[in-house]
Amino acid sequence: MDPDAPRRGGGRRPKRRRLSRSAEFDRVYREGRSHTTRYLVVYSFPRPESAQPARLGVSVGRKVGGAVERNRVKRLLRNAFWNSSDQLPGGHDFVLVARPDIGELARERGERGVTEALGDLLREAGMAAAP
Repeated sequence: MDPDAPRRGGGRRPKRRRLSRSAEFDRVYREGRSHTTRYLVVYSFPRPESAQPARLGVSVGRKVGGAVERNRVKRLLRNAFWNSSDQLPGGHDFVLVARPDIGELARERGERGVTEALGDLLREAGMAAAP
């Protein structure tokens, strides 16, 4: 496969930049630091191999809405996170937990609202610089 060829699947990130196993999520929940806003909770945990890029896990519960809405919120959160990833410390695992109010925010303000909510949370947590 040609490394310069365009990737299929749009702008999706490689799987290795995602948390996928339950044990990975559990470690971040147990040992990481958390910060909360009305819409989101972020857990962060520095990995020992800190030269690695940040990895992300997303958790969206049923209180946010039906499956279609939950999947839309997950997609919006991933996009917002990766768009701001250059401001984040490398070598960390992050888990974003959506709170029920984010479903309404996503319906009313779409991607812009979710991006602003995530940016506010990361700045309050001291993980991203002010705009």
